[in-house]
Amino acid sequence: MLDNVILDYALVFDIETVPSVKTFAELSPTMQEMWEQKAARMGYLDKGATVAESYETWAGIYAEFGKVICISAGYFKKDPETGRQTLRIRSFASRDEKELLLAFADTLNKYFNQVGNHFFSGHNINEFDIPYCCRRMLVNGIELPGLLDIAGKKPWELKNFDTMQHWKFGDYKSYTSLKLLAAIFDIPTPKDDIDGSDVARVFWQEDNLDRIRIYCEKDVATAARLLLRYKGLPTLEDTDIHFV
Repeated sequence: MLDNVILDYALVFDIETVPSVKTFAELSPTMQEMWEQKAARMGYLDKGATVAESYETWAGIYAEFGKVICISAGYFKKDPETGRQTLRIRSFASRDEKELLLAFADTLNKYFNQVGNHFFSGHNINEFDIPYCCRRMLVNGIELPGLLDIAGKKPWELKNFDTMQHWKFGDYKSYTSLKLLAAIFDIPTPKDDIDGSDVARVFWQEDNLDRIRIYCEKDVATAARLLLRYKGLPTLEDTDIHFV
């Protein structure tokens, strides 16, 4: 199945994001005003949150008000002895967003530069991870690598494989989480001590970037296993996943 999705060219990735500063009070007056307008328009204030509370809870999901703190990316490689598919994961995690994005861009330019062949895979990457990375690279003055230079391209010109979009089969009514799909496909997933809603707190209050990196890597492993199931292939065992 999915014979056009060639694993040798796939880069499975996931990002973690947080509000750009710890508290609403640290924003410039202009950005405070911009966030207040955004929060009101999105209905966050109708949920009983103050402007400051809404910033800490939701700002990280918007590239205009947040920043990337971790990118984990995995690529498939067959074991020459066993013939089993393996996954090698590398993470880029830093409190300095520009440093992180430069390292990721450099890796894409060096090793994933065949735009007609290489492609991203992951869960909800078309609506979140890819545009978020592109926007933050522009903000930081970083030239977009070829694999991320997608502005103006038509949907059929993009080879990226979004596991959430594939599951929709044309149905646009709902969001299906990676966790739910993992359960449906009986994909083994480690017990997480945090989820996406905890990332900002763990970053800004606990100062535990390593904990976030591990969480991000787990999502990449799960998304890679889901891609294999979509293709009708055996899933990855924990021993098939390596960190580089």
